[in-house]
Amino acid sequence: MKQILQNLSNGETTLADVPSPQVQTGHLLIHTSTTLVSAGTERMMVDFGRANWLSKARQQPDKVRMVLDKVRTDGLMPTIEAVRSKLDQPLALGYCNVGEVVTVGAGVEGFEVGDRVASNGKHAEVVCVPKNLCAKIPGGVGDESAVFTVLAAIGLQGIRLVAPTLGECVVVSGLGLIGLITVQLLHAQGCRVLGLDFDSERLAMARRFGAETVDLSNADPLPVADRFSRGRGVDAVLITASTKSSEPVHQAAQMCRKRGRIVLVGVTGLELSRADFYEKELSFQVSCSYGSGRYDPAYEEGGQDYPVGLVRWTEQRNFEAVLDMLASRALDAEPLISHRFELDQAAKAYDLLAGGEASLGILLRYRSPSEQRSASIVAMGSGRATAASVASGTKPRIAVIGAGNYASRVLIPAFKAAGCDLRNLVSQSGVSAAHYARKHGFAAAGSDAAAAIQADDVDLVVIATRHDSHAEYVQQALAADKHVFVEKPLCLSIEELEAISAAHAAAVERARVAGRVEPQLMVGFNRRFAPHIRKMQSLLATVAAPRSIVMQINAGAIPVTHWTQDRAIGGGRIIGEGCHFIDLARHLAGHPIVSAQCSSLADSTADTVSIQLRHADGSISSIHYFANGHRAVAKERVEVSCAGRMLQLDNFRSLRGYGWSGFKRLGSWRQDKGQGACVQAFVDAIGANQPGPISVAELTEVSRWAIELA
Repeated sequence: MKQILQNLSNGETTLADVPSPQVQTGHLLIHTSTTLVSAGTERMMVDFGRANWLSKARQQPDKVRMVLDKVRTDGLMPTIEAVRSKLDQPLALGYCNVGEVVTVGAGVEGFEVGDRVASNGKHAEVVCVPKNLCAKIPGGVGDESAVFTVLAAIGLQGIRLVAPTLGECVVVSGLGLIGLITVQLLHAQGCRVLGLDFDSERLAMARRFGAETVDLSNADPLPVADRFSRGRGVDAVLITASTKSSEPVHQAAQMCRKRGRIVLVGVTGLELSRADFYEKELSFQVSCSYGSGRYDPAYEEGGQDYPVGLVRWTEQRNFEAVLDMLASRALDAEPLISHRFELDQAAKAYDLLAGGEASLGILLRYRSPSEQRSASIVAMGSGRATAASVASGTKPRIAVIGAGNYASRVLIPAFKAAGCDLRNLVSQSGVSAAHYARKHGFAAAGSDAAAAIQADDVDLVVIATRHDSHAEYVQQALAADKHVFVEKPLCLSIEELEAISAAHAAAVERARVAGRVEPQLMVGFNRRFAPHIRKMQSLLATVAAPRSIVMQINAGAIPVTHWTQDRAIGGGRIIGEGCHFIDLARHLAGHPIVSAQCSSLADSTADTVSIQLRHADGSISSIHYFANGHRAVAKERVEVSCAGRMLQLDNFRSLRGYGWSGFKRLGSWRQDKGQGACVQAFVDAIGANQPGPISVAELTEVSRWAIELA
């Protein structure tokens, strides 16, 4: 299918051929008929992408501080690579979509195949959208009107925060698309409306919608607002402008009566004057997008609606209200349309958006479903086709499930460097899969993980998805008799761990009976393969004495709402990341873990903990995984003491030895946590038909302790 993507590094907007998304639980799969280009948000993204590095830095000073901290801890080159990787990620544009439902996901009620719906779907021929971000379009409302639903909901949410009453005087500052829609909604609510803008055509349209207006290019709005409010001051101001200046907020405060209300719907400077607000006791609020539920994963992705008795107006219910207004003709979107383009002319639409020509509502029109070419896999025209299955002395053909930042920046290059035949790259939406498949030379990109796992031309499945999907994909791959490399964690529960163990044992038995190569299972516990750790282990091997191991991890804070903190999705940070350090302790001690305990910091989200391990030979390990430190401090420090000697490793860049004959220091210019060596060791083991570099028993042991300690 076709989808509009933007490259953040250079601002290039392209119409890409990407795999069609698969329907998910709680979602709708929609064939698009019309989308609306958001003049404000999308122009801002295009301008950001086309800006040079210095301009990008000026626009995001908080990100610059994070980059500088990373340079201090990880080094210059890894930081540059991370920034380039972030900017290289394709951005799917658009959030105003109208189309027809073609598939209803599990757990969805109230929608049927064939329904016309408005949603916040992207500019793509097929979109997968959560049910709470979709609303059915009433009969009589055309697609070209309904496509304004999401933008209108943004204005409507601002109005709900202002809470105007019949007859109140309300100013709308900025008469772009949202501003003009807001004028109509306020007028329909019985308010007297004053619109402010610099554009004469938009001012004329606002008057057509029932507002009085002020041309800011040649008139002072303050005396006009005073007359408009009969000398009392306006009751409320909705700022729908987009500007770096703080003047709209200053003007709004001066126009308002005592205890007036100001709501910022657009984007302005926020250098507020206390004097403007103090004497009048004004209220100021920033409106959050389409309504209650925005950015709440439980509502948007999880499909958990808010009880109507407690939250009357959610995002979805705001969509429905807008569509009702369109159906009753109280809201007229037709005059807001300035340009129409076919999807194939998308480049012209974005040139218009970024250029100087006047525009308002820019619509993109799509082919009918029968004319669209939708497939869950797209050939890239690259990759090295092979006919024989993997055998001793050959490199495996791989499918990678997941195309996120870590997979694209670390894992895929590592498997490519190891000589693997890159067959298929899969991501949920298909967008990142297509982008990175082209970049790294995969034969195909797709969105159907099950099909990629079952493919005859795949010997090794690499799993780099969200943690809650790992166990399922591992079992599917083992059932298909494929080798498996899964990024940590292996799974999230003891039940999943036991199921994986059983699946692996069954796969090994099938291979034994059939006389085939046994499938290998590997978890991405890469730190034990780092050059500094290998040096530590070689030194420790010369001393037959129990070891005391101390690790301090400056993990950094992650919001409670982040998916990694969700026990059902990410497993929490101990399972999700702490397993790395449990594995490293197990490796450095060289003996199984026989007991463990975990103490958590009071009032933490279980991500600031101290873990104590005891090993079978009497060695002890302490893992201090702290999320309450400062981000400028290096993330990882490892110390091992034994027989009057000590090794200190700082952030995988500097290893110092004390008391070791012939060894004092091993340094490196760049951080190396062993990802490449980990992958190479696994691929070599497969090619040589040898056991994996970490035994399945040890992988299971580490995973079990991580789960029990979480």
